[in-house]
Amino acid sequence: MEKRVMGGDGPRLAPLGLGCWAMIKGIYGQTDEGEAIATIQRALDLGFALIDTADVYDNGRNEAMVGKALEGRRDKAFVNTKVGAVLNTPEFFSELNGRPEYIGAACDRSLRRLGIDTIDLYTLHRVDPKVPIEETVGGMADLVRAGKVRFLALSEASGDQLRRAHAVHPITALQNEYSLFSRDPETAMLEAVRELGIALVAFAPLGRGQLTGRVKSIADLDDEDRRKAFPRFSVENIRRNAALVERLEDIAAGKGCTTAQLALAWLLRQGDDIFPIPGAEKREYLEQNIAACDIALSDDDLARIDAATLRGAAAGGRMPEGEPTLASSSD
Repeated sequence: MEKRVMGGDGPRLAPLGLGCWAMIKGIYGQTDEGEAIATIQRALDLGFALIDTADVYDNGRNEAMVGKALEGRRDKAFVNTKVGAVLNTPEFFSELNGRPEYIGAACDRSLRRLGIDTIDLYTLHRVDPKVPIEETVGGMADLVRAGKVRFLALSEASGDQLRRAHAVHPITALQNEYSLFSRDPETAMLEAVRELGIALVAFAPLGRGQLTGRVKSIADLDDEDRRKAFPRFSVENIRRNAALVERLEDIAAGKGCTTAQLALAWLLRQGDDIFPIPGAEKREYLEQNIAACDIALSDDDLARIDAATLRGAAAGGRMPEGEPTLASSSD
């Protein structure tokens, strides 16, 4: 397994990480904490160090679960947690707080829940439009100087915000949705990332499960599944997106892999500065995802994949109405 450098002076890491959002009950349906912890530990034991969580996930309980998984394995992990979306609100992003004093207090809470002394990568979950990005990142930089954080990152930030933040303190990574169904980063975002020598951490690289082929109708979703709030998971849009996945199935069969593995292999082929973090709440899904690292795609394969997915023309918006994204971020 070839490792990649995250950012100009960042660590060398396995190309895939593990997103922990799907390990929360009610996100993708029912979950099992014991299996989730075993999945994180299996990833670490196999050398896949990047573990992604956030203080707002399950009101801090997701961080605490990650902390349990890290026991005896802290030296194997590169922990990324996110801050700036306020806890105790009905939806993740109904309130944002980028004030340095809030960031500092939230960092201390995350460290306690994770049971660690230093957060490897501290990510601003969303830019707070009420606080200049320079002020927010300045407060985050104080945490680096205090030894509480090693590297800084932003999520869903514009190119301008990224450049302004980087001028205050080096930014190691930008986190954004990127997949065969979400190709927005391929414009000005990737240009800014590569101009500054920053890595792109790609969340939802499997289209929140649609690219696995396991969600082809609304009946495939649990009653408690939060994905029902996402436009791409409406009855009609699931049907339309399933038709694109069926085209990928033919290509995947020819490569001897699953559509999920094909989608991850495609993303890894987009650049050595890209780190996908697929969610996997079970060890079997984790090991299937990891196998994507060994799939070689030719230029002809890439062209066929582009044609099959209509260059990212998935039906429906990628975020629920009202949740801030790159398109709605401003300061």
